[in-house]
Amino acid sequence: MPSSHSDLFGAEALSPLNGSPLVLVDAAQVESVLPQGAICIAVDRAGLLPSLDPARFDALVTICPAAPAPWVSIAPTRLDGQLASVRASVASAPVAAALLARTVRMGAGIDFEAALELESLAYSTLLGGGEFQHWLATAARPKSGPQEALPVTYARIDDHVTLTLSSPGNRNAMTAEMRDALFEALANVLEDPSRPSLDLRGAGPCFSTGGDLAEFGIARDVARAHVIRTQRSCARLLHRLGNRATARLHGACIGSGIEVAAAAAHRVGAPDLIVQLPELRMGLIPGAGGTVSIGRAVGRHRLLWLALGGFRMGAHQALDWGLIHEIAA
Repeated sequence: MPSSHSDLFGAEALSPLNGSPLVLVDAAQVESVLPQGAICIAVDRAGLLPSLDPARFDALVTICPAAPAPWVSIAPTRLDGQLASVRASVASAPVAAALLARTVRMGAGIDFEAALELESLAYSTLLGGGEFQHWLATAARPKSGPQEALPVTYARIDDHVTLTLSSPGNRNAMTAEMRDALFEALANVLEDPSRPSLDLRGAGPCFSTGGDLAEFGIARDVARAHVIRTQRSCARLLHRLGNRATARLHGACIGSGIEVAAAAAHRVGAPDLIVQLPELRMGLIPGAGGTVSIGRAVGRHRLLWLALGGFRMGAHQALDWGLIHEIAA
């Protein structure tokens, strides 16, 4: 956190190694110096939207309805409950929360692909961390659903390609097999000299529920996992496709199920769209590009609030925040 004042011992007091790094600041009484190294959230309980420098904060929340970015508008009756959810989430995974805030903050100032590299390094670090290991040891994880022989299908009409995530029996969970199939299909579209346009869709009742929980923790070499994650980044290829790519989202878009799709230049959501980033409760951060793709779409402050609380977002809020560009059945 930029500051004209250095207090190294004070910063250690808010280290995630000493407890929660979260600091809630009254937006009406912001001090000239904020704690270094903390996750600083400004809370506007009066709904007056005081003039603050957003660069000094990781998130800004207010009871003012329809507040402009980077503020997050919360109904007065829900404010304390959501703040309590964030406190509990950060307290249960303080190291992951601190790395999430730093990754989001640093990634906003560098180019897209460099930010993907930064995110992956942080994610691999947390794969070897105690918070994720605790989740692995205690979480009740469902088994994988049925896998399709072709997890991603390819169809072309003239100069338009449609790629479809095609494992609806497994809720289009982003298994390693599906990720690799999607990466190869995206690479073919990207390198096609005829430069076709692209639609990315999901078969069945939802676009994708994100990473397959049954595969979490199977990577024993986290350094190698980082190399694979960055070399086979579907978000990177979608971003490189630029205006040629459209993601058509419906139903649940959870974790990597929204992180990858958010890298498409055009994003259309169905009325039943539900977005969520649940990684922090696992002792992790978004690792499929979400700190970059979603951060570029909605801004780093709103992204961090969404990820800290694991809050769900519907189609109309996604449209208002810029995560999608239109709602269509």
